[in-house]
Amino acid sequence: MKYKRIVVPLLAACALATTGCGFHPLFARNGANGGGQQAFHSIYVDPIAGARAGYELRDSLIDLLRGTSRQDQALYRLTIAMKQSIEGTVVQSNGYITRYSYTMTAEYHLSNVHSGAELTKGIETTVSGYDVVASPYANLVAQEDAQKFAAREIADRIRIDLGVYFAKQTSR
Repeated sequence: MKYKRIVVPLLAACALATTGCGFHPLFARNGANGGGQQAFHSIYVDPIAGARAGYELRDSLIDLLRGTSRQDQALYRLTIAMKQSIEGTVVQSNGYITRYSYTMTAEYHLSNVHSGAELTKGIETTVSGYDVVASPYANLVAQEDAQKFAAREIADRIRIDLGVYFAKQTSR
């Protein structure tokens, strides 16, 4: 019983303190300060070079942003230049590589479709690893999983960056 007497007023005080400082959720779906949520729907993501990994990155971005699939309906255009590398990180004494690191780097540019003006840009990098086993098929699947993981991670980071950008624009 004493616990409730202390916790409830403490939670209420914390809630009041955060509203006083101007805190609001970055990806809120409602209200005037919805961060980038409303703008996300009008972003067109250009196709990304890089074979399977480029496709995975673009698909992850479209899913996270819930962007438009039609370029003529977009207000913003997101272009991405992606680089990938694979490096052996664990070598046995007999010279065989038993673990690889997959690195994906994406340089993104958000521009206004109508004026062509660049609004924001950035670079995101992530590393994922996978083990080498006796089966070539299993190795291929492990490499593809590392690419999918990296693509999702990069897409999430870009979404956060864009959310911060749009939140700053709406607070001005």
